[in-house]
Amino acid sequence: MKPWLIAVTVLLLGVPAAHAATAAKGTKASGQDIAWHAGDVDSAFARARRERRPLFLYWGAEWCPPCNQVKATIFNRRDFIERSRVFVPVYIDGDSPSAQMLASRFKVSGYPTMVLFRPDGIEVTRLPGEVDAQQYMRVLTLGMNATRPVKTLLVAALSENPALTPADWRLLAYYSWETDHEAAVPKAQVAETLALLAQRCPHAVADARARLTLKAIAAAASAQDKRAAPAAAYPQVRAVLTDAKLARENFSVLTDAAGDIAGYVTAAGSAERKALVAEWDRLLVRFGDDASLSKADRVSAALARVALARLDAPKDAPLPARLVADVRAAAERADRETTDRYERQAVISAAAYTLREAGLLDESDAMLKRELARSHSPYYFMSGLASNAKKRGDKAAALGWYEQAYAASKGPATRLQWGASYVNALIELAPDDAARIEAAARSVIGELEPVPATFHERNRATLERMGGRVVGWAESNRQDVVLAALRRRLGEHCAKLPAPTPERATCEGVLRAKAAAGS
Repeated sequence: MKPWLIAVTVLLLGVPAAHAATAAKGTKASGQDIAWHAGDVDSAFARARRERRPLFLYWGAEWCPPCNQVKATIFNRRDFIERSRVFVPVYIDGDSPSAQMLASRFKVSGYPTMVLFRPDGIEVTRLPGEVDAQQYMRVLTLGMNATRPVKTLLVAALSENPALTPADWRLLAYYSWETDHEAAVPKAQVAETLALLAQRCPHAVADARARLTLKAIAAAASAQDKRAAPAAAYPQVRAVLTDAKLARENFSVLTDAAGDIAGYVTAAGSAERKALVAEWDRLLVRFGDDASLSKADRVSAALARVALARLDAPKDAPLPARLVADVRAAAERADRETTDRYERQAVISAAAYTLREAGLLDESDAMLKRELARSHSPYYFMSGLASNAKKRGDKAAALGWYEQAYAASKGPATRLQWGASYVNALIELAPDDAARIEAAARSVIGELEPVPATFHERNRATLERMGGRVVGWAESNRQDVVLAALRRRLGEHCAKLPAPTPERATCEGVLRAKAAAGS
């Protein structure tokens, strides 16, 4: 996941199959020539089985920057549109009825997630939305031609005598591990699994072996229980950096995880780190000038340069003037050259976040404010303005933007996310304002539709995080009366759910347990 998206996701979340309207939203975006299935998801699978066609499931949201990037750079391609006539394309918008319940069924959470199924409903693979359009089409072709699904390939690859074709190894290498959501591998085992796959992948399939190796290192570098990097990691990373073809094929890993990987495979202040960072920075400059990359990806190259420059620098220390000038130029170019309103949702998000990370908060603010009138989802950019104000230490302005973002948000799942973000921000920045916290929490609770689908996946995670923080705040600040009132309000909704069901248990537990440390 892109660093600039992680920042806002954390900011927002506080870091039986049902039916869904699958075509009502999304089809107005870029890619409108795709004949998205007009019925519910079950009818789409029945159609795929009846017509013996694969099924392509796209799970996204109107506001999501990478979703808009996919719409603007992949779904509008003539070759993708032509290919879409071979499979049954299904769009599930995260705000559509029963969408979150469907997310539980298919083990999808992060936006966007794109899954390819066989005609019989067996999942084949998950497609990596962070790669460029040409790579995406190659991976889609691999999936369409696959004789075995990724889960079966994974078992075979980890066996004593793996018998996989080069295409099989490439399907594993380009599987979207970021959106796996434990469909194939438990989250805690991803880094180890990728490392084993990299070891077993034949040297003859050099591209797949390099990608698996790099993905394994990136996963280990970001793991919660991070251990010391193996001695081989440093030369393995350099081998990709110094190979122009491999570097270009893995640009998304080399930009999105630059700081994590470089910090993981080298020691702070070491000669190795200085050499690696210098080499990496030269590559990122080339990425920034590479017109074959998308505009958002070129901005991400500038952001990666900032991450590398901050590795051994004191917190909030000014960056080298040359780098600041390069970041400013990259952001201005992206703003100037991006005219597609859907692509701008991704590009401006990346550019404004990059400006922020470079210490250019005023310029980041100006860019975000200009976009408010242009964006179809301005509340996303209001969250960025809130984050900037918080970074400045301006709590009042931050809370003002959080509140505006919540008020402007649309769609039940989206409003829950933004409302919970506002509540969490109030607890963090204005813990003494009990009346405002109670009012915001009551508003969020009051909008919950008392149906089972409300209490699944992203909704469930959002509610549990918010609820844990409200309980922790109430207990720490002796706000028993407020907590009791909120529990009664929530109880009115929970009582309307069927009992006993997991959804009712989830609802009733929201304001009962304090959030775990660090959640």
